[in-house]
Amino acid sequence: MASNRKIAGIESAIYLLRGQRVMLDSDLAAIYRVTTKRLNEQLKRNRNRFPDDFAFQLTTEELRNSKSQIATSSLMSQFVTSSGHGGRRKLPWAFTERGAIMLASVLNSDIAVQASIRVVRAFVRLRQMVAANAQLAAKLEELEHRLDSHDEAIVDLFAALKRLLEPPEPPKRREIGFHVRERTARYHAQSNKSKIKNRNSKIP
Repeated sequence: MASNRKIAGIESAIYLLRGQRVMLDSDLAAIYRVTTKRLNEQLKRNRNRFPDDFAFQLTTEELRNSKSQIATSSLMSQFVTSSGHGGRRKLPWAFTERGAIMLASVLNSDIAVQASIRVVRAFVRLRQMVAANAQLAAKLEELEHRLDSHDEAIVDLFAALKRLLEPPEPPKRREIGFHVRERTARYHAQSNKSKIKNRNSKIP
């Protein structure tokens, strides 16, 4: 149970950036129990081990345009572009699943290695959840297209099922970082009510 809770906590720190599921450097530092500074120092020393599909640094524009995914106020409060004191003065790094595993390797600590196992499981479980949701949405759409009914109860049933496929409201910011909920597969099929209305409007 405790392990599942830890994995769930990690899932909430997996974001979608540049079309990839990633974790930010500060979140991984907290999970691996090192400072963000040390984590990025190891990244710099072993840069050849982190190609673009392992890690990339966010641009200022990406940081500003990610309001729908990242708690920007929290992230920007840490990012200080001036030379003043306090906060982080460098843009954050994002790590894919492969990058997170490589980080544990270069950090070379038992804690990081054990934590990386939970990180991998969180990435895997998230992929499974997204895939399952997409399959369910496709089956539901197919079933709705096959039904040609004026039954209000059936129309309401499909509406309720579509709402269940909507992603939940994002939770409040957790301790380990700036949390982004990846948008899961959403169901966009035209409702039976709209179909019925369109058919009736064509009847002379």
